[in-house]
Amino acid sequence: MNNQVIVFDTTLRDGEQALASSLSVHEKLQIALSIEQLGVDVMEVGFPVSSPGDFESVQTIARTVKNSRVCALARAVEADIQACADSLKVADQFRIHTFISTSDIHVLQKLRREFSDVEQMAINAVKFARRFTDDVEFSCEDAGRTSIDNLCRMVESAINAGATTVNIPDTVGYTLPNEFSSIVEQLLNRVPNIDKAIISVHCHNDLGMAVANSMSAIEAGARQVECTINGIGERAGNCSLEEIAMILQTRQKMLGLHTNINHKEIAKTSKLVSELCNMPVQPNKAIVGSNAFSHSSGIHQDGMLKASNTYEIMTPESVGICKTKLNLTSRSGRHVIKHRMESLGYNDTDFDLDKLYQDFLALADKKGQVFDDDLEALIFNINQQSNSAFYRLNTLNVQCGTGRFATASIDIAIGNESQISSATGNGPVDALIKAVKDAVGIEFKVEDYKISNKGSGGDGLGKAALEIVWGDRRFHGYGIETDVVKASALALVDALNSIHLSRTVTQLKINQQQLNKDLACYV
Repeated sequence: MNNQVIVFDTTLRDGEQALASSLSVHEKLQIALSIEQLGVDVMEVGFPVSSPGDFESVQTIARTVKNSRVCALARAVEADIQACADSLKVADQFRIHTFISTSDIHVLQKLRREFSDVEQMAINAVKFARRFTDDVEFSCEDAGRTSIDNLCRMVESAINAGATTVNIPDTVGYTLPNEFSSIVEQLLNRVPNIDKAIISVHCHNDLGMAVANSMSAIEAGARQVECTINGIGERAGNCSLEEIAMILQTRQKMLGLHTNINHKEIAKTSKLVSELCNMPVQPNKAIVGSNAFSHSSGIHQDGMLKASNTYEIMTPESVGICKTKLNLTSRSGRHVIKHRMESLGYNDTDFDLDKLYQDFLALADKKGQVFDDDLEALIFNINQQSNSAFYRLNTLNVQCGTGRFATASIDIAIGNESQISSATGNGPVDALIKAVKDAVGIEFKVEDYKISNKGSGGDGLGKAALEIVWGDRRFHGYGIETDVVKASALALVDALNSIHLSRTVTQLKINQQQLNKDLACYV
């Protein structure tokens, strides 16, 4: 049996389904490129039939990513599979992943069919997918609650139809590790053609068992694990990629297994996904939490000073976390900033040094000393200040105190023009929101609003993250500044640019539809 465990990342499909607002194509591409650098073998990047936006995202990523196999999801329906093929055909290599429910609960109550009908749908779907690629994955949805006889029957049929990977999902996170490993063992022993496919597992974390179940399945013979960065995903999330990767790395001598993961990219990828998805990582999260390599107990600290392996089974450097801190001030030169970013795991292509250095100097003048977290926050902030954005914040003035009202005055660039507006409110942010609405002439509602410290100490950078509702859609925005009110303004502008992009795409579709009608009439 092969000793390599294939890592299948589904952050941009299952993970994105858990987000309150969808990622833009650019944000998805950023994450995909980071996941590619991480060294995953297969990345599932969307459900192309679900929307034109998802189709575009899958196609853009498929065209760009070269070192990982790009995959898209389809129900056992020809239209879904065709959409996968159409969006993925620009890739050098791709996989189509199709699925159907197999448990009695799903077959009878959700699909309202007989199992034999569902089996035939699966066979037809796999055969249709094989018209476009020889890399077809088939998933038995809710396999954890499927009778073993039916599961063996479905897996055998799918492999006979041409599936090269069969996925056994614990869709609702119901099984225990011994139960789940038993399922894999029985498939290996009872399915006659199982040697013609790779067994994959996709575990959810509803009972906190996703990683444990995945590991038990791997030890039983599964050779692909489906997971997400930071464990994000439906409900309680998925199996955490960084935890599985470091278990296999740390216990390699005992397990005799390995992956192609570049472990030093873990921390950087985790941080990028957390920021862009607006899903903070809990401090005590294994591997990537802020406390994962912290030691507070005096006994622990004493042991660490004598030998780090007394309380650390892996080093922070092994996952891309650098403990060394340089004192960065306005006297620091460009080469120091470049060296610091490289030591944090960033490549030259990950940031614009000229722009980063100018922003760094401005921040250093404000707060004296700049820390690692500040530098990373500046990178996320650069994109929002691009001159190509339709809405741009020129100036902001806010007055508030113990009086009854706060006042906000803004100057916003709208395309090639500027609009100035002022408003009063119950507080500075309330006044700011009213002034922005008046300036841009768009009626929206702020549904969610959070501020947090993204730097070190009381003078660290403040991050504002918010969700606004416009029409029947939600848009997410974020901003980072030393002044949290200005950060809030940048977050509003960020969300407004997403609205503008949505409007533009919608208008293009309307124009194309009208053009098609006109051409039809002409013909």
